[in-house]
Amino acid sequence: MAVSFTGRRIICIKNNFLLTPCRSGYIILLPEVPTDVPDDPLLKTQGIPEISSLSTEKCSNAVKKYALNFESAIWKIEDQLKGNPAQNLFAEVLDPLEKHGAPLDTTWGLVKTLFFTNKNLMPGRTYVNIHDKARRFRAIKFNSKPVYTACKEASLNNDFTEEQKRVVGKYILEGRLNGLDLDHVQYINLQQTIKQITNQRTKFKYNIDMATKKFQHTIFDHSVVREFPESVLKMLALDSSQPNLGPWKVTLIPHVYSKFLEYCPDRDLRWNMWQAYTRRASKFSDSTLQNSTHLEELRYHRRYQASLLGFDSFAAMSMETKMAGSVENVKTMITSLLARARPSQDREILELQEFAISRGFDGAMQLWDVPYWKRKQYTSLFGEKQLREYFPLPKVLAGLFTLCEQLFGVHIQERKGVSTWHPDVQYFDILEPDSTEPVAGFYFDPYARNDKLWTYQDAGWVIALRGRSSAVNTTPLASLIFNLPQPQEGQPALLSISDLHLLFKKFGHALQHLLTRTSYLEVSGLSNVEWDAIEVCSNFMVHWLYNQNTIDLISGHVETGDPLPSSMMQQLCLGQKHMAGYELCRELYLASLDLELHTSKDFWWDLVKKLWPQYLAFPLDSKDSHPCSFAAIFCEEWGAAYYCHLWGRVIAADVFSTFLEAELHSTEDRSAVGRRFRSTFLALGGSCHPGEVFRRFRGRDPSPRALLSSLGLKQYGVSDTPNTKK
Repeated sequence: MAVSFTGRRIICIKNNFLLTPCRSGYIILLPEVPTDVPDDPLLKTQGIPEISSLSTEKCSNAVKKYALNFESAIWKIEDQLKGNPAQNLFAEVLDPLEKHGAPLDTTWGLVKTLFFTNKNLMPGRTYVNIHDKARRFRAIKFNSKPVYTACKEASLNNDFTEEQKRVVGKYILEGRLNGLDLDHVQYINLQQTIKQITNQRTKFKYNIDMATKKFQHTIFDHSVVREFPESVLKMLALDSSQPNLGPWKVTLIPHVYSKFLEYCPDRDLRWNMWQAYTRRASKFSDSTLQNSTHLEELRYHRRYQASLLGFDSFAAMSMETKMAGSVENVKTMITSLLARARPSQDREILELQEFAISRGFDGAMQLWDVPYWKRKQYTSLFGEKQLREYFPLPKVLAGLFTLCEQLFGVHIQERKGVSTWHPDVQYFDILEPDSTEPVAGFYFDPYARNDKLWTYQDAGWVIALRGRSSAVNTTPLASLIFNLPQPQEGQPALLSISDLHLLFKKFGHALQHLLTRTSYLEVSGLSNVEWDAIEVCSNFMVHWLYNQNTIDLISGHVETGDPLPSSMMQQLCLGQKHMAGYELCRELYLASLDLELHTSKDFWWDLVKKLWPQYLAFPLDSKDSHPCSFAAIFCEEWGAAYYCHLWGRVIAADVFSTFLEAELHSTEDRSAVGRRFRSTFLALGGSCHPGEVFRRFRGRDPSPRALLSSLGLKQYGVSDTPNTKK
């Protein structure tokens, strides 16, 4: 029997029933988990889950069961540690936590997979309840004072391997950030502050959601949508079964808004959408939904949270879980990139203006004009319609697997007859060349379907179902979920450049999970990898799309089988550099704004006015309130971390340049560099600090030069490089 103190109640858990004390004994409450749930209702500890038999009820019951088992295991460990310090931290504490946590992690992953692939089977509200329960229970181990103390005491042990030190270090860091070093009064203050932050984040998100829903514009004029592709018309049409008939409803939902600005030829309508979008949740739209106050409250509480934990700012606290190590290193990177991106942006906007004027545009180019004319200019310079015909999905997938075999020495093959959630889904084993036993496996769900959570095309997810663990004896398993176009009229699905980007990016992300060689779940694959290094492998794989050998592998005309012609390959390479300075400056601005909001005490509008002209070539509109809807940093987990996307691109470009240098100077075979990449970035997971991982691969610290070169911003004049030593 396990005992839990919950507020003023004492709850005993016995045989999955809840018992609460009363004067005459115990009252039996409704069972937290049905007693007829089998020991392993959703997963096989080693092997492939029986996914086709899943249901909402099974998922919910299984998460409850494994969550309670996990909590009971922690209580048992805590009891053992009272007055009896651990003699062997891993054998007595961390390995048992891993064994009891693994079923919860896998079940949680299966729930996520169902949520993204079948919204009818896993409704949003049901998912949120299950997700919150799983996340809350999994976090208990990092809030356990006895476990934290045991890890701190054992951390002085020099007999640990590098990987074990990272596992122990993770428990210590998480415990410190959870306030386990604080005295009672400070701890209570921290918990109250975190509660305030959660409340403010909830209000901030609610206001954005409501402000987004309030605005909508219905289009009846066919001339307004004459340039819209059918996929966008289908997304906007009131009757999606007849996308060309109309009318069409336009909203401020981000993927709708961005597509509308790209394709709408009516400048007044573009401006109307732009002003509504940038003024969401501000005093300039609906004052009852304004986020300015919540934004400042969030900043205040985050500063206080950081100060309680001994940090100068929330941004400084954020750097504890980042490869960069300090705010100064991030600012150095931003300054280095801006030095080349800003002049390029000015030139690009001037060229875009000239292009627009040559096609009848009258007036000065503004922010709401850029997406439309950028698309028109790109199509004029590079085209794209013909490119799809050269990238049928089966050919692309086969070429991608061959590339992985050449670079990383693994063989990827489909396994038939596996239980899946839809007939479109395939299952693949990953094998070493000299073995028939898979080292990992993954599900591949490629096509858009109405029952998926989101149906717009630029969406893809990698869901970790199982990590690699020696204690539990498991191999990695993942789900790769996309919304690629369905096969049409007897032809396979044909992929656009953006589809290829998404496929390669997500596959790179999956490889880091699947090819890990660590022994502990806490550092397996993407676990415990610093946030600014989490996208290195995904961005690295995208670079291969602009390599001639790769294009030869993945391209084959849908009718003739011919590879992509060299002339079109040149267009493809030039296309990735189109408006690169402008796009990079936008990202640099948002990254810098995020850092300033979490280091400075100045009012948010004053910070915007200071930063805007440094990064952007357009005048700042006096009613532009974009920070009031900056959900990524105020509602999600990217506060003082928005720069991470750019940092990952910098590292990935530098890594890829190693292959280019080896090819150019014939210093090393490509496969040898690929094996080194596998043995570092893919194999080590979170068991080694990414700064050290990079140095083992590259032999030096990273530099922004490679990213600038890949974007065509070649005249690099700043010698500073980010420092990642820790």
